[in-house]
Amino acid sequence: MLDSNQVPIEQSALLVIDAQDSFKVGANWERRNNLAFENNVGALITAYRAAELPVIFFLHTDSDEGFAEGSPFFKLMDFIEPRIGEPVFIKNTRNCFTSTALQPYLIEKSVRRVTIAGIQMEQCCETTARVAADLGYAVDFVTDATMTFPIPNWDKPGEELGVDAICERTEYALRRRFARIVTVSRLADELKGVHCGAVA
Repeated sequence: MLDSNQVPIEQSALLVIDAQDSFKVGANWERRNNLAFENNVGALITAYRAAELPVIFFLHTDSDEGFAEGSPFFKLMDFIEPRIGEPVFIKNTRNCFTSTALQPYLIEKSVRRVTIAGIQMEQCCETTARVAADLGYAVDFVTDATMTFPIPNWDKPGEELGVDAICERTEYALRRRFARIVTVSRLADELKGVHCGAVA
């Protein structure tokens, strides 16, 4: 994989994956980890906008309750307001590449490095990180700007994997194979002083 140290941050784009109200349907929302998610993702968006680097949003659609395109929950969370020039892609795959025009957009913007934030940490975020790395992008995975929920063991009713274990496993699986694991504060510091020109 390309290491983030090999690609200037000026060639980076922020992918905000599935930060949508669909996840608030049902009881699972109350069991989420990372109660600072909204503030952390907001801080990343602000840092990327200040650096005039691409910010790209995604909405996931499938047959689960709240994820149908006609659902009132099928929208970005209220703390997110895309600006003109910031695309919102609708996807129906776990990764952000296969069912959207993301890769042509990144090529057009000369992006060689992507920053991953959003929901769910070990599903759409991790899958996107793995695909991005295999496609040749350097990847920054911002764990404290992702969110997840306990995962039930469908083969053993009553058993589940907790959010701390999910977080640990995700970082172990991605680190030095698919992504650099980085914090919001570290990435924001790296973006200070960067001004790349407005997104077309």
